[in-house]
Amino acid sequence: MQATVISPRNLSAHLTHPLKVVALGDSLIYGFGDPVGGGWVERLRRSWMGAGSSGHALYNLGIRGDGVSQVSKRLESEFRHRGELRNRLPDLMILSVGVNDSARLGRLDGRNFTEFDRFQSEMEILLDRASQLCPVLFIGMVPVDEAKMPFLDCLYYNHEDQFQYKEATRLACQERGIPYLDLFSHWLDRGRDWCNSRLTEDGLHPNVSGYETMFTQVITWQPFIERVSAHEAGRMGKSLLATY
Repeated sequence: MQATVISPRNLSAHLTHPLKVVALGDSLIYGFGDPVGGGWVERLRRSWMGAGSSGHALYNLGIRGDGVSQVSKRLESEFRHRGELRNRLPDLMILSVGVNDSARLGRLDGRNFTEFDRFQSEMEILLDRASQLCPVLFIGMVPVDEAKMPFLDCLYYNHEDQFQYKEATRLACQERGIPYLDLFSHWLDRGRDWCNSRLTEDGLHPNVSGYETMFTQVITWQPFIERVSAHEAGRMGKSLLATY
């Protein structure tokens, strides 16, 4: 049987089942600090909604102040309730959490919000559970401005603790084959002045420029490109087969 030729104009009509992505985490997912673009997740969502775009669906499930325990508690419920298109579950999960767990309470040498050994254990459980649901990408934390601490007069964030917690997360991801975008290291490599210029006055959250930078880093990150491209290639392949 002769194959039907699909013109570029009609190609989008044949690409069914757009990618469905859930982004879970803390304020870096939520986008707090960016009144212009709404954060990097919102910028990505908007880029997928324009005329002639892919039409992928992206659900921002970030909650300010969440730590690994809070994200873990709502993981499956959030995932199961975000597949309304053709009753299909999400195809990809983006996680970003950990900075709030690293904060020290009350003073510079106070205890961490989540004790480190407990954090390691809970992060491993979160990653194991998430990877059983669908493919996962992890977006790491960005460095704070230590000179602006404490946040809310009681939370002391510092680079030493951030490094310890992000390294534990990175290694846990590595052991499970989960791609990890190490923004903490990428940003510090550019220098502290560069980093601080991308943070709000609170020294913790990215500003408009910071989220613009994060957005660019995510969409040019090879694991992200490969995951989205693989889904789009699969959609096209199924559509072409359907024309025979």
